[in-house]
Amino acid sequence: MDFEKLSAERYSLRKYSDRPVEPEKLALILEAGRNAPTAHNLQPQRIFVIQSPEALEKADGCMGSHFHPPVILVVACDLQEAWKRETDGKNHGEIDAAIAATQMMLQAADLGLGTTYVGMFEPEKLWAAFPEMQGTMPVAMLTLGYPAEGAHPSRLHASRKPLEELVKYL
Repeated sequence: MDFEKLSAERYSLRKYSDRPVEPEKLALILEAGRNAPTAHNLQPQRIFVIQSPEALEKADGCMGSHFHPPVILVVACDLQEAWKRETDGKNHGEIDAAIAATQMMLQAADLGLGTTYVGMFEPEKLWAAFPEMQGTMPVAMLTLGYPAEGAHPSRLHASRKPLEELVKYL
């Protein structure tokens, strides 16, 4: 798929099929997250793959949105390893993790899979449910899987502000 079409047609999938995600496709998606650009190439992004029924149930309990996907990718960052801007100390770890999440969403779409970037979750619950995540800052929970029959973009998907409202030439 060409990028223009991919970026226009990719949508937040809220209805997943039970079809499992093939390991080779998951590996390509994770590689896209690993290859994401990061500030000073420090690579502070951390990706936790949740796919067992028990882990998915625990993760679902930490989220405010419930889509019941076959895989959830928790995209986090190690704030200690992230670059801090010299002038004001701004930590770029969360930005780097969000870029990694975006690349994984686009790779998934290119492979025929759907995702939703879920920001409605409770980090404290994640840390309690998954002690392996302690020491990281969760940024997003990406639900991942194949679209269920009848899945479609939300009614707001194609509603976009005019480019002139978003872009200013200086």
